[in-house]
Amino acid sequence: MASARIGIYGLGTMGSALALNVAEKGFDVAVSNREAEWIAPFIDEAGGLADRLYPHENLADFVAALECPRVILFMIPSGAPMDAMLREIDPLLAPGDIVIDGGNADFHDTRRRAQELSVSRRYYVGLGVSGGEAGARTGPSMMVGGPREAWQRIAPILTAIAARHEGSPCVAHLGPDGAGHFVKTVHNGIEYADMQIIAEIYGLLRGGAGLSPPEIGTLFETWNAGPLRSFLVEITAEVLAARDPQTGHPVVDVIKDAAGQKGTGRWTVIEALRLGQSASVIEAAVGARSWSSEKEVRQAAEAVLGGAAGAIVATPETLAEAFLAARLLAYAQGFRVIAAASEEHGWALEPEVIARIWRAGCIIRADLLDDIAGAFAAGAPEGELLLAPGFAERLVRHLPALRQVVAEAVHAGHPVPALSAALAWYDTMRHGHGTAGLIQAQRDRFGHHGFERLGQPGRHHGPWWD
Repeated sequence: MASARIGIYGLGTMGSALALNVAEKGFDVAVSNREAEWIAPFIDEAGGLADRLYPHENLADFVAALECPRVILFMIPSGAPMDAMLREIDPLLAPGDIVIDGGNADFHDTRRRAQELSVSRRYYVGLGVSGGEAGARTGPSMMVGGPREAWQRIAPILTAIAARHEGSPCVAHLGPDGAGHFVKTVHNGIEYADMQIIAEIYGLLRGGAGLSPPEIGTLFETWNAGPLRSFLVEITAEVLAARDPQTGHPVVDVIKDAAGQKGTGRWTVIEALRLGQSASVIEAAVGARSWSSEKEVRQAAEAVLGGAAGAIVATPETLAEAFLAARLLAYAQGFRVIAAASEEHGWALEPEVIARIWRAGCIIRADLLDDIAGAFAAGAPEGELLLAPGFAERLVRHLPALRQVVAEAVHAGHPVPALSAALAWYDTMRHGHGTAGLIQAQRDRFGHHGFERLGQPGRHHGPWWD
């Protein structure tokens, strides 16, 4: 007899954690997994929650165990595996059923799938889930994209399992089709930028100021008690304090100097370019990760080009101010990309709502997001976070520190691609009269097109020198 309120297919790290979270909140959950041998151990380890979990090895039995209309959350790899699953399960579904994709999907795929399922009157929801395994188990931040009718039916479950910030659930319906997955993509892009900024500050403290990992960890712990407080600063302090049990060395010195990536940061940069937006801080972070993977090339280059870097004199206080300024600019870029996509796709995304659901549960949660939400709620001029009074004043106050840190790093030979990209973007933004006129004149010259005179919009006739 059908009795489960929701089905969760995919019992990997995230899927199993979400299933336990849903069961703990009082909902009966049907569970299944392509590798059937995973199911029994999961139930055995569920303890007292096992009574609310209904395991099924067969896909048809799994679907039959759900209340109608059905709600199925897939926590499986994005891309081809999701398309294959939809083909397999489609004959088992009925009009009104809701399919939720909780993976890190390309929002273009989400839009396509939503259109395909709508033909047979099935609902497709793209669900961005952030917070890792711990967040999935105790309360993630969730970004929902899909039909409003579907949201109204799944809202009680998602609201119950979401992270909370001062009592408010960190989940919201952001818009139709791919809106949720797009916002999750930009979230991850900002995450890339923030992690790179942190890495560059660490590099300057280590190679430029000569501090040890534990000393830097203590500094990050201190920073986490102030304006820089965030999940990423918190875990950085923990990582830098940790020692490898086998060697006794700091863990950060034992781990291979090569960072992996799953592609969402790159997607953010690609979409920014498509939308005509700058995501230069995120792009710098993606590029740095790509370079890091070529460890052998970098070692060969060090032998030929020299890897020595000099000392810096910037104080920890100056570095903290530079860190905060760069973080502000990275967030500002991310929200500009979101605004451009909202206009392009007709999503009507609300930046205030997005900032609020990022305040807890997600990887980029930070005290700064309270200020960002407040700035958008108050009506940031031109919709620009950088122009909001509190942010403009804060940037003016902290930019001298960012200039000093970037200048010292460049002079001493320390790579700071994200910090320098943030500074360059800020300077480009604040100059009402820049160098673009020369670029356009060059284009007009080799293209033999007329140019647009200042104060005469739309004038494109005549030779380039007219």
